Amino acid sequence: MKITEVHIYAHDLPVKNGPYRMAMTEVWTLPTTLVKLVSDTGHVGWGETCPVGSTYAEMHVGGARAALQAMAPGLIGAEVAPVLLHARMDALLNGHNYAKAAIDIAAHDLMARALGVSVATLLGGALTDRVPSYYSTIVGSPDETARIAAEKAAEGYPRLQIKVGGRPVEIDIETVRKVWEAIRGTGVRMAVDGNRSLITRDALTLSRECSDIPFIMEQPCNTVEDLQKIRPQVRHGIYMDENSVNLNTVISAVGTGLVDGFGMKVTRIGGLHPMRIFRDICAVRNLPHTCDDSWGGDIIAAACTHVGATVHPRLMEGAWLAQPYIEGNYDSRNGVKIEGGHIRLPAGPGLGVVPDEGIFGNPVLSFG
Repeated sequence: MKITEVHIYAHDLPVKNGPYRMAMTEVWTLPTTLVKLVSDTGHVGWGETCPVGSTYAEMHVGGARAALQAMAPGLIGAEVAPVLLHARMDALLNGHNYAKAAIDIAAHDLMARALGVSVATLLGGALTDRVPSYYSTIVGSPDETARIAAEKAAEGYPRLQIKVGGRPVEIDIETVRKVWEAIRGTGVRMAVDGNRSLITRDALTLSRECSDIPFIMEQPCNTVEDLQKIRPQVRHGIYMDENSVNLNTVISAVGTGLVDGFGMKVTRIGGLHPMRIFRDICAVRNLPHTCDDSWGGDIIAAACTHVGATVHPRLMEGAWLAQPYIEGNYDSRNGVKIEGGHIRLPAGPGLGVVPDEGIFGNPVLSFG
């Protein structure tokens, strides 16, 4: 199958009860970018990429759309097969994995639909049809964060991610302690996520002062060098998130024993094809990880759920979705939802969701 048309759509996703606060950014609405591919067989596939602002990672919405515009004309006539498609994209544009991910996801959706199978089957086969999720708190007061943590534990979330950073470390320590008091004995796992905001001194202080509390530290500091510096002294496991920008970085972190797991975003690493490779690297080294994304609607949610369903359950830390923070779905019948802290694997071929194009309006760019 070859690509005959590429259509790019722009759509805003307002943050419900916003803003969504992290240590280094605060967002009220997120512009997402969707891609529709059409093949010479008449099959259609959808992809999506949605950076959280312009400071969370080395990506932003303007960059995604400019990169897609630069690549799209050269994709007309390209094979839909993921390996060949990535080779074509890399020949057209260096870097910009988050933009390439939208094309990659759409290609997987299209190919799976053409074969009459799910994307999870295309990725090797689903090990579950009920994928665990996790709830991420915003950076809030200790008491409010603890209240939310208790509420989400009661809802059935198997894992909570507690956002810290951007304030005195003493408040972060108080927050972690109050959350632990609220969920202790529930069996809920806890991650403390600095979103790369902590200086090494504060990361070590947080770990030392909470050494009696079981949690992992997710991307506490800004750089790989910072993680290398604190690794011998920290009293908790370290997961890499924002630093894991490509497979080369992942391989280096795994090979040197720098981290104990990953928070991995599908669009950051370039889509489902590199995500499959990442999953298999982690499986070989018994490293747990997430299969999620920074933001987005049903398309990204479905992609995260499909790849998450193919991860061995003992290594699957969860798929985080923006669904609790946004209104509505692209697909009113099959929209992806979190229920009881878990996500039902969408049924049907491809991603299992078919967006209502009327929601997005006319494409902002079309090729072919």
